[in-house]
Formats: sequence, structure tokens, C-alpha cells
Amino acid sequence: MDLARTEVSRAAARRRGNAARLGLMAVPVAFFAVFFAYPVTAIVARGLKADGAWHLGRIGDVLAQSDVRQVLWFTTWQAAVSTALTLLVALPGAYVFARFEFPGKQVLRAVVTVPFVLPTVVVGTAFMALVGRGGLLDDLWGVRLDTTVWAILLAHVFFNYAVVVRTVGGLWSQLDPRQEEAARMLGASRFAAWRTVTLPALAPAVAAAALMVFLFTFTSFGVVQILGGPAFSTLEVEIYRQTSEIFDLSTAAVLTMIQFVAVGAILALHAWTVRRRETALRLVDASVTARRPRGAGQWTLLGGVVATVAVLLLLPLGVLVQRSFGTAGLGYYRALAEDDGGVFLAAPIEAVGNSLRYAVAATVIAVLIGGLAAVALTRRDAGRLVRGFDALLMLPLGVSAVTVGFGFLIALDEPPLDLRASWILVPLAQALVGVPFVVRTMLPVLRAVDARLREAAAVLGASPWRAWREVDLPMVRRALLVAAGFAFAVSLGEFGATVFIARPENPTLPVAVARLLGRPGDLNYGQAMALSTILMIVCAVALLVLERLRTDRTGEF
Repeated sequence: MDLARTEVSRAAARRRGNAARLGLMAVPVAFFAVFFAYPVTAIVARGLKADGAWHLGRIGDVLAQSDVRQVLWFTTWQAAVSTALTLLVALPGAYVFARFEFPGKQVLRAVVTVPFVLPTVVVGTAFMALVGRGGLLDDLWGVRLDTTVWAILLAHVFFNYAVVVRTVGGLWSQLDPRQEEAARMLGASRFAAWRTVTLPALAPAVAAAALMVFLFTFTSFGVVQILGGPAFSTLEVEIYRQTSEIFDLSTAAVLTMIQFVAVGAILALHAWTVRRRETALRLVDASVTARRPRGAGQWTLLGGVVATVAVLLLLPLGVLVQRSFGTAGLGYYRALAEDDGGVFLAAPIEAVGNSLRYAVAATVIAVLIGGLAAVALTRRDAGRLVRGFDALLMLPLGVSAVTVGFGFLIALDEPPLDLRASWILVPLAQALVGVPFVVRTMLPVLRAVDARLREAAAVLGASPWRAWREVDLPMVRRALLVAAGFAFAVSLGEFGATVFIARPENPTLPVAVARLLGRPGDLNYGQAMALSTILMIVCAVALLVLERLRTDRTGEF
């Protein structure tokens, strides 16, 4: 009788927990509906609707334009080539971090991850200092790549190297090497054993990493805007040009719809690969630890990865720092404190304080919304509604940030949502990008909490809120701090939406860098390098703190 009563109590507790999780979804859904779906829909409607009627024929007219087809082709093939190059360069690094133990590994891991959290404006500026006008290659050999596709491809590899290392390396470290060794004992060659044993297990993680890299490069904006010049334009850059320079909202709306459909397909495919990856993780032995390299071949591989990191990742950042000093020492940094009365209404250095304040507010919003969403998504056996909600949370990573920013100006201009003159508009746009990182960081840890602990607390009379506070919070506190750190770093670097809504007297760091690069003169160029260096240091410090907080069960990003 007592056993039956306990089972009934547990079933009731599970029902209350499920109802509470569905209730938690209401806040994130409302947030995304108001500050994502509404602005995007508003700008698309503004472009395709006139005199109360929809003009869908405009879609065919835009697609018939040769320059638009060229943009679509360039966006797709550069993303595919960038993804292939990133996999080629980063997979050896994933193996080294998964299988080898060596001095300085944690520091090197942090160095590898720094480019991923850097703003795209900083990445573009770093490669401008390396391969652009007056850059290192220009000074040494008279070579400039800043208006070639190679500069864009190299910058994309730089930016996404950590995606492959973290995603693939995380799974690779959980594969039992004895399975591959057993295949070799049965007569298989080293390559055959890897191809038949390890590669099939790694395939879901490799596919997930490749899709994320493709997504990030398909929607690339800051890197292409700075390095591509007028010759190269992705969909995101073209949406910005059509919106802010030509004021052709109908063309921008069509391009936004095309990008939305493409991103939706990529995210759906990514979700499928992630589910395959989770299945694979349940089938492998995750107790394997890394060991020191053995033999000349392994030490050579380690040396090659370290050299790749030094040349591909550290060299551009080092050149960026060097160019920020130039021949005038701290002159460019001192100039940041001066009000030139031109491109800025205040001294450029004030952008540092603006960015920090906006990022703190965006972090609070992202952690609140993302935390509620992660708790709602805790159950693995959730239905289609919850899985669709999970996909919704990822859309801001791929949908045009330019469209979101311009949509804020168009949609949020009437009571009760007249926010165009409010400072909160910038943190809201930044939080949209931060929420997916919060969810992806906290969700694996929340799912690792034994559900029976929550049920036991509920049986003892604890409310869902108290059960979460007493059971989940102590276990996820560190992951919550990591999520907040990622949201902070991502908010600091948001550029696509902020460039529209940041007020001229209160620019953020990425906006200030872009404005300085858009003006001729060595002083403006040096100040852009100095501001980019400051932004890079702030992001790097935040990342080093994250590495100290990270646990093995914390999400990859």
C-alpha cells in the first residue's frame, strides 16, 4: 500500500513538474515573439506589402536579378569552402586535445577558443592588419589580400577553428581507444581501424560542427563587410546595403526570407545530427583519459597543431596589437580620449563603458530567458512542441541580425512598445544572440541531474520552485556562471543589429571600430586597431575566467 501511494505521489509530482516546465516556456516564447518574430515580420511586411496588399511577385523579380543571383552563389560557395577548410585544418587539433595530455594544454585550449568569442569586427580588423593596406604582408612583401576571397576564407577558418575542436574533440575524448586497438589486433591497418571504428562514431559530431560552421559563414557579416570590399557580398551584407544605403526594403525583405528559409533548413539538419550524436554518446565508454604523446609521429602532430595555432590564430591577433601602437607608441590610445567632433559625438573611448553597460544588461536578460528555456527543455522525451521551441531559440544565430536591428526601428516605435529612444533596445538585441549560448551551455548539465531527486523533493512537499532551488541550482551554479560569461562575451561583440540601433552619442565598441575603419587616414586606422585590441583583451579575460569555471559536463558553447 505504501509503495503504491509513493508511486502515485511520484506520478503526481512528475505531472506538476511537466506543467511547471510548460509554464516556464511562456516567458521565452513571449520574449522571442515580441523582440524577434514581430520585428522580422514587420520589416518583411514593409518590403512586400503596399496599399494593404501583398506583392509576392516581387520575390520572382528580385531572384531574376543577376547581381542577386551572384550574391546567393557567392554566399553559398564561400560558406562551403570555408567549412571544408575549417574541417581540414581543425580536425588534427580536435584529435590532439582529445587524446594527448601535455604541459600548457589548458592555456592552449583557451587560446583556441578566444577567436570564437571575438567580435567579427575584431576578426576582420585583425586580418586587415595582417593582409590589408599597410599590413604585415604589405610591409614585408608588398602582398595585399584584403580585397580577395582568400582573406575572407582565412578569417572564417580563424573564427570557426574552435567550433570543430570543441564539438568534435569533446566526443573524440569519450570514445574508447581500445575499440580501435582491438580492430588493429585483428589485422586491420591503422587507417582501416580508424575508418571502420572511430569515424562512424565521430560522424554525427563532425556533421554537427560542419553545419554550425556553414551556418556562421553563410550568415557572415562583419568579416565580409571589412575584408570583402565592394567586390564580395554575402546575403547578410547585401541586406545591410539594400536597407541602409539603397533603401530598397522590398529587395531586403526578399533576401531576408531566402536567408530565413536556408537557416531553418540548416538548423533542422543540425538538430537531427545532434540527436544522432546524443545517441552515440550513450553507446560509448566516456571514461578514457588523455595521455602523453608517444613516438616521433605523435610529437610531430602535436608540434604541427601548436604551429597552426600560432600562425593562424595568434599571428593575426599579435599583428593587431602591434599595429595599435604603430610608430607613435600610445598615441593612438591617447587619441581615443579626444573628441574629434566628427565621426563621434563623444570621445571614442566612451564606447568601452557603453559596451560594458549594455553587455551587463544583455547578460541579465539572456540568462533569465535562456535559463527558463533550458529548464523547460530538460526532459529528453519531450514532444514536438518542445523540440520546435528548442529550434526557435537557435534562429537568432542564423537570421539576419541586420534585419532584426532595422526591424526594431520599424516595429518598436509605437506605444506600448515605443523603445526607439530607449537605451534598453541595444541590450535586447544583444540578448537575442546570447540566449542560444545560455541554453546550449546549461541544458546538458540540467539533463544530467537525476530526475528522481526532484521527484523526491516534490513527494516531500516541495514546490517546483523550491525543488529547483534545492536540487538543481547547487548542481548547475557553475554552468550558470559559464553561460553568463558566454552571453557577456557575445553581447560585447554583437554588430549586425547594434549598428542600426546604437545612438550616435553612445556607440558600442564594434560600431566604433567600424566607423573608424570607414574613415580615411592613419589616425582613424590606428584608433580602430586600438579599440579592437581593447575589445579583444576584454573578451579574452572573460574567456579565461570561463575556462576556470568550466566543468566536463558543461556544454561546449
